[in-house]
Parts: sequence; structure tokens; C-alpha cells
Amino acid sequence: MTDVPIPAPSDALPKPKRDLVPVLLPLILALLMLPLVGSFSSWVTLTVASLAMGMMIFIMASGLTLVFGLMDVLNFGHGAFIAVGAYVATLVLLPLAGMSQADSLLVNLAVLAPAALAAMAVSGALGLVVERVLILPVYGQHLKQILMTTGGLIVAEQALYALWGPQIIPLPLPTALRGSFIIGDIAIAKYRLLVLLVGIAVFVAIQLVLNRTKIGLLIRAGVENREMVEALGYHIKRLFLGVFMVGSALAGFGGIMWALYREQVHASMGNDLTVLIFIVVIIGGLGSVGGCFIGALLVAMVANYGGFLVPKLALVSNILLMVAILMWRPRGLYAVTSR
Repeated sequence: MTDVPIPAPSDALPKPKRDLVPVLLPLILALLMLPLVGSFSSWVTLTVASLAMGMMIFIMASGLTLVFGLMDVLNFGHGAFIAVGAYVATLVLLPLAGMSQADSLLVNLAVLAPAALAAMAVSGALGLVVERVLILPVYGQHLKQILMTTGGLIVAEQALYALWGPQIIPLPLPTALRGSFIIGDIAIAKYRLLVLLVGIAVFVAIQLVLNRTKIGLLIRAGVENREMVEALGYHIKRLFLGVFMVGSALAGFGGIMWALYREQVHASMGNDLTVLIFIVVIIGGLGSVGGCFIGALLVAMVANYGGFLVPKLALVSNILLMVAILMWRPRGLYAVTSR
């Protein structure tokens, strides 16, 4: 019997090279805009506003990119979870308006926390129903998925009209989160800074789950090869359901953040954001959370800088950005699936 030679450490498989070019795009874009904006204080304000807006878009889009990449589902009804999350939050925030108007950050956060949890819980539960009723019968049938989920979005929007009426519900920011921090000539909105911190925390949490846990390993493996995961004995449909519910809950969480950002809630807000979210997912690459993060930042930065420099161009800036990215990388910045 001959002994099997043990490979030396130097014989280990080479690690794939890291593609850092997309990571640098937001920084490059921000530096290019500095001389065009002219004023340094205005540039900082626009940049912070872009980062905060990008974080909210990322939170809403991150669940969709996983659902798209893992389940191969074209969920055009993702905006319904955003609107439902925002409306559920009003059920908590409006009765506690007195606490939210208290001039104390801790008291204000104590009001926002249960509102966010309620929004995520209801949106996640709604995701369970939608996946079982609408998505499950049409796996692998893209046209039917589009029709079913678009119909679900319309039904959800009309249900919100029936329950809350067509009027816009004002949702003012808590007192402690109003105003700005003034540093010389630079004004940084307090709420935008909070959103920036929350968005980074959500991104780090998702990355840790995907890269440091067994469930994350299964999700990443399922994105690349679902058949392999099934062959290993794992229930891929349960994994699908769990990912869909988490994605729906993240959309609901993003909904409350966006509602507070706009300081209003209306039934069509999810419908208004659906196209924007799909643009971010396509730019980032199907199934890529990191690509979704960078795509959300780029979309927000182009919208804010474009709105400041060329207001008439702001309406089509996201489409132009998507075209430019896809001409450079047809599968998105960090595509992890060939579908």
C-alpha cells in the first residue's frame, strides 16, 4: 500500500482575485463631482444625503436580490411589502406621537424600535402568504410570475386604499431626529446620519450571515447551483420560503425608514419604488448583496448629484446609469448567477 502524498501548503488552490473596481466607483464618482458642485459644504451635504438614500434603497432591495438570485423569481410585487411595512409602522407611531415628540433621543428610539419590529413582522408574515399562494405554483415560469406578483401588488395597493383611504398620512420625524449637525458651513441631517449607521449595520449583518453561518453557505450555494443543494439532502423549498420572508421583512423595514425620510405614507409608495429597486438589483448583479449595496449607492449618488447639477436630467439618471453599467458589465457589477 502506498501512502497518499499530502499536498504542501504551497500547493493549495489559488484564491480568486478580488475585483475592487466596482467598490471604488462610488468614491470615484464622489471625487469627480466635487469640482462640478463647486462648494465643499454643498458637496458634503449632497454626499451624505446620497449615502443615506442609498442605504434605504439597499435595505429594500437586498431581500429582492437574494430572492431573484436564489429562487429565480421575478417578484414585481416587492413594493407591496414596503407599503405594508410603512402603514403598519403608523399604527405604532401615531398613537405614540407624544413620545415621539419628546426631546429625547432615547425616548424617540424607544418608539421607533417597536414600530420597526412590527413592520418587519407583518411584512415577513405577508411574505409567507405570498410565497405559498402566489409564488409556489409558478416556480420557473417567469411570465406567470410577473403577472401573479404584479396582480398581487395591485391588490395590496387597493387593500391599503380600502383600509386607510386615499389620503396621504403625515408621519413626522421624532423631535430628536429633526434638524442637522452644523460643522462650520457643513450641515448634516440627523436622521440621514442615523439611516447611514443603520444601513451599514444591516449590510454587515447580512454579510456575516451569508459568509459565517451554515444557512448563509446554503443560500450562497443555492444561488449558484440549486440542484446541488437538493442533492445534499436539504429542503430547498424551505430555504426559499425563509429567504422570501426575510426579504419581505427587510422591505417592510425599509418602508418605515423611507416613510420617515419623506415624512408621509401613501398606498402607492411601494409601486413608485419598485422600478428603482429593480434597477439597483440589475446594476448590482443578480443574487449579489455586495453588488446591490454598491448599486444602491451609485443610484442615490447619481440622483442627488444629477438633481443638483442638471435637474431635468434627474428623472432619467437611473436609467442612464443602468445602461452605462450594463454596457460595461452586461451581467451587473458582481453577478453570482448565470441566470
